[in-house]
Amino acid sequence: MNFKLQQLLRYTTLTLLLLYLAACSIVKNYPINKPFVFENRIELNGKVSKDEKKRLKNELSNYWDDSLQARYISEIKLSFKQPIISKVLKNPPVFDTTNISRTIRYMNAYLNSQGFYYAQFADSVPRFDTVKNQIRATIIMKINLGKNITIDSVRYHLLDTAVHPIDSSLQKMALAASGKTLLKKGTPYTKQVISNELDRLALLFRDSGYYKISKDDFYAEIDTTNTQLLQLAFDPLTQAKLIEEANKARYENPKWNVEIKQHQFKDSSKLTQYYIHHIYYYPELKITDQPDSVLLQKNLKQFNYKHLTMVYQDGKFIYKPLIEHTYLRYNQLYSESKYYKSINDLGHLPAWQQVDGKVVSYGTDSLDLYLFLTPALKQSYSVNLEGSRNTGDITIGNLFGIATNFTYTNRNLWKRAIQSLTSLRLGTELNIGQAQNPGVTGTPLLQTFQASLSHTYNFPKLIIPRVIDSKFFRSADNKRTLLSVAGSYTDRRDYYQLRSLTTSWGYEFSKNARKSNAVTSISFKPLNVELYKIDTLPGLDTLFKNNPFLRNSFRDGNVAGSAISAIRTFNSPRDPSKSHFIRLGIEESGTLTSLLNIYTDRIFKYIKTEGEYRYLKKYHKTELATRFFIGAAFPKAGQNIPVYKQYFLGGPNSMRAWSLRELGLGSSILVDTISNTNYKERFGDMALEANIEYRFPLFTFSAFKLSSALFTDMGNVWSLTPNPSDPNSVFALQRLGKDLAIGVGTGLRFDFSYFLLRLDFGYKLKDPARQYNDGWAEFNKLTWTENRGNAVVNNYAIQFGIGLPF
Repeated sequence: MNFKLQQLLRYTTLTLLLLYLAACSIVKNYPINKPFVFENRIELNGKVSKDEKKRLKNELSNYWDDSLQARYISEIKLSFKQPIISKVLKNPPVFDTTNISRTIRYMNAYLNSQGFYYAQFADSVPRFDTVKNQIRATIIMKINLGKNITIDSVRYHLLDTAVHPIDSSLQKMALAASGKTLLKKGTPYTKQVISNELDRLALLFRDSGYYKISKDDFYAEIDTTNTQLLQLAFDPLTQAKLIEEANKARYENPKWNVEIKQHQFKDSSKLTQYYIHHIYYYPELKITDQPDSVLLQKNLKQFNYKHLTMVYQDGKFIYKPLIEHTYLRYNQLYSESKYYKSINDLGHLPAWQQVDGKVVSYGTDSLDLYLFLTPALKQSYSVNLEGSRNTGDITIGNLFGIATNFTYTNRNLWKRAIQSLTSLRLGTELNIGQAQNPGVTGTPLLQTFQASLSHTYNFPKLIIPRVIDSKFFRSADNKRTLLSVAGSYTDRRDYYQLRSLTTSWGYEFSKNARKSNAVTSISFKPLNVELYKIDTLPGLDTLFKNNPFLRNSFRDGNVAGSAISAIRTFNSPRDPSKSHFIRLGIEESGTLTSLLNIYTDRIFKYIKTEGEYRYLKKYHKTELATRFFIGAAFPKAGQNIPVYKQYFLGGPNSMRAWSLRELGLGSSILVDTISNTNYKERFGDMALEANIEYRFPLFTFSAFKLSSALFTDMGNVWSLTPNPSDPNSVFALQRLGKDLAIGVGTGLRFDFSYFLLRLDFGYKLKDPARQYNDGWAEFNKLTWTENRGNAVVNNYAIQFGIGLPF
């Protein structure tokens, strides 16, 4: 235990040393023998949470006066006299005490907007440090926040044409929806929450037909009067005591009353509820056309359907997809939410690249709606070339993968805005290194060949029976139905040939949360059929003799079932720099066929569940990204999960210190001990992985950005089926600490704006297959390779990838 602690302290010391080297400061073009601003600090005191204090400090750092702020940049310089990555302060401003008072005004104004009206600023005494001919000034702003103002009561006082507010239509609507108010008793008072409440009221009224009402028609009146001071007190001492108690209460527990009122309407039409009269579609607008000019053209054709008109020239579209994604109807009250929902839904259809709208008054209480749509290119072809490189781990040398994709897209099939996508993919994995295992000869250059052809129809609506067409589905966004068919062929040289034919029918849609910025995307496949045929070759037959348990994963069978997954993304309400990603999914096979008692011996029966969470915190120039993933597939008793449904780790997007599919199972070394084979791929029923990555920029040149990252990956894969011949490959909670693999590393990101290339270097800090020191690397004698049985193993991997890993 002491030895593990000593190892941990060594790794921590190394990490701190690297961070120190990255944080060294260099000053350039500074005023000689004059005090200049070297550092800014903010110290907050107050009874607020740690997260709230951190948020306020980050926000207040933006309110330093420009002439009182030290601005650092990161630079790279290849020199032995200074670190490679340095913080550089160029042209620091001369320190001037008069700028402190301006900064206090700026910061106090911001704190007022956050509800801190009794903040106290201590006298700021700068600290001076002399380094050679530099006089460095560190300005420390000490702020006592005091108590945040809280809301004590909320009232509405809204008048329209009625004399008394109780008869006001606006007043009745506001009171009916008061349960959704953002002004809750006891919650902090801020100017932002008042602004958000006025936005909510304006949207509430505009959704009820009050088209001409806006946020500017309302205001909030704040009452800070203490009712105790209104009491009659003829005794001066009693009156003084009341004043003293009121001042004390105001400071210790300040509360304000809020009353929402409206300005007097000079335009009486603002109190008119408007109805939809007619809707006009212009689905063939050119990108250079001006909508106002198009309305005046007389040579365009028209198609009329009830109170809808489609105006066109070439007849590229029919009216049905336009109507299906328009949520305003004739003789309905105008709704702002439905208006923008219509524009957004039409804009998400692949058939159009741009959608705009215009509302025009018709008569005294009606509106005409004009929708202008610019078509996207109907047909397109694309050819993509992908490349990947993995340094070899055990015996298989260096793998170089190359693949090409040919894609044909039709975005307006049958004039119904249906998208058709056909994709052909060809890929290979080449073994460009020599075999390192003395027992292996004749390692082939071509290791794996893959070919696949898929075709998908994307219908821009949910094709479901009317019986289940509920309000839940009607209020969804980005609705579509997907029908896909795909066939693939994989040839793993000397081991197996896999053929598959898959088809599925599914739905995708999203739901936006009204009270937050959360978006939930749901994908549901009620029907998913996958047919597989595996031909085993002599190399795999040899593996079966050494590991009979492996045979169960490579047997013929089919999948017939369903799958559902949900993804929720949102930013933290009080800190937009924090973003969250949550994904949950479940897949099953064999349930329906078992109930119907058909094909029970040909269908795999299993349940597969997955969960993933990502967290991203953005700082001024850097980012901290974390990820956690867990997945498990549970087969029916007596069966195994087929290999094409199992998990694997390693490669450029997961455990980056290991090559693709070369981590696991657990702490088993059975695969390493099997000689005379170059097949080292590991698949498991369960995967567990956690990643943390600190990203920081290096330099920027025009549109090109070079950045780097420090990362740690932890995880492994296991079997869930008991295996007496290899118990270390089966997941057991008591072995989790021993089975976890840990990799650390760094990398470069070449950002070209429209795509990002990534080169990562990972080192195996803890390898469960390492048979000494509990799998930990020895810090005092780190080695690049080591002998492991019949193989020479690399303790590192170099990964090439496209895009960020997570």
